[in-house]
Amino acid sequence: MTWSAISRAVLIALLVPFWGQTAGPLTRTPTAVAPAATRIVSIVPAVTEMLFAMGAGPSVVGVSSFDRHPPEVERVARVGALVDPDVERVLALQPDLVIVYETQTEFREQLRRAGIPCYAYVHGDLPSITTTIRDLGHRLDISTAAEALASDLEARLAAVADRVRDRDRPRTMLVFDRQPGSLTGIVASGGVGFLHDMLVIAGGTNLFSDVDRQSLQVNTETLLARGPDVIVELRYNTELSPREIEGERRSWDKLPTLPAVRTGRVHVLSGNEFVVPGPRIAEATERLARALHPDAFE
Repeated sequence: MTWSAISRAVLIALLVPFWGQTAGPLTRTPTAVAPAATRIVSIVPAVTEMLFAMGAGPSVVGVSSFDRHPPEVERVARVGALVDPDVERVLALQPDLVIVYETQTEFREQLRRAGIPCYAYVHGDLPSITTTIRDLGHRLDISTAAEALASDLEARLAAVADRVRDRDRPRTMLVFDRQPGSLTGIVASGGVGFLHDMLVIAGGTNLFSDVDRQSLQVNTETLLARGPDVIVELRYNTELSPREIEGERRSWDKLPTLPAVRTGRVHVLSGNEFVVPGPRIAEATERLARALHPDAFE
């Protein structure tokens, strides 16, 4: 199995548990400031990016199998991921803080028994990103840098929202999974979660805003009934060439009566910044806004 296929599977694994759940704002009880961690292992790519962006990169000694950004992570030890953390390798790195997914209960218990502190990451909505940044800054005693990063992200997202504020808001389906070359296995953003929030800021109306969960599977009957004005498909593996991306865009021509297909408003956006809810989320949101409202950025 290729890295792209595995990373796709991990993203689905993250969102599938939320198909029947809502995603409200993340609230945390501030963690007590412990001695600043100097050997950090992060299983969570989004948090890895946060750590480097707030200046804690030199303390990161282990990252997940799926970390690709920033480039400095290529020199850091790999320790597995959400579904396959390598406990022995983590312990061998002698970390004084391990960042894990909240759902990794068994892994967290193993670390607790080893006496290693954990930070449990919760996958949530767009405001949860800056909440997590600030909380991590408090935990690592770098609150000033964390506040600067969080405030910058909030300002950049607000700037995108201002750009498209008075524009029409097309009914948009945001797709983040589909069987290549076909219109089967379509998974789209529901009406909650960071992907939905990005779409709203970017000036779209989520086609499935009435669906109170982060993601849902969509069949062609539902598509024809709802008739999206715009389809935006996120491709977050880097193995697709521009020609292949165009081929995937043309896959939607099999439904020529869809308004989005009929008017040529099907977009395929490539880049893992769309599905890693970290510091690059403002860049991703602007790219989404440019696809929906290109004239707003002329």
